[in-house]
Amino acid sequence: MANGNKSNQLTTEPRTGTKRSELRKLRLNGRIPAVVYGSDMEGTPVSVDAKEFKKVIRTGRTEMLDLVLEGGRKVPVLIKDYQERDGQWLHADFLKVSKNKPIRVRVAIDYQGTAAGTKTGGILQVQETELEIEALPDDLPSVIEADISGMEVGDKLTAGDIKLPDKVTLISPSEELLASIVIPRAVEAENEAADNAGEAEAAEGAEGDS
Repeated sequence: MANGNKSNQLTTEPRTGTKRSELRKLRLNGRIPAVVYGSDMEGTPVSVDAKEFKKVIRTGRTEMLDLVLEGGRKVPVLIKDYQERDGQWLHADFLKVSKNKPIRVRVAIDYQGTAAGTKTGGILQVQETELEIEALPDDLPSVIEADISGMEVGDKLTAGDIKLPDKVTLISPSEELLASIVIPRAVEAENEAADNAGEAEAAEGAEGDS
């Protein structure tokens, strides 16, 4: 769901150090090196509190938030990217946005339900976990829901099959394959062997009748 007009807030501190040792010291002190940038704003190095960032990231990367810069100036941003390793936040990128200008982002797909085909021997094969969409910041969904409960063996789900929220435009190719229900190779091989055996028996029966 979009966040409406409510925004989270994250306070920053100026960052001047770029050496590996300085960045490491920041992280040890519970802060994350970050940068905020936009079409009308040069990249500005900052740092944010790791615990506060963790709270914000839980709401989804497409949730708009106010980044408080030096001097108390608030800048509306989205979390464009972040790096994490072994449970430690390494870096974050914040993109300054305009509430009146559509932006393109990739949003996670939430596959909901249990595919009917998996109950008859099929396997859900997921090819994509995100979709690229475009919308105003306030209309961006945190996730995109995809109901797969009606999918049978052999069925395919494409980007064009997804029902998007109002005011959201699909940017990913409509024919892009997201998921499918396939037969496991072992089962498929057994079925082929059974079919071949059946054909051989039928052929032998035909020869015996002639």
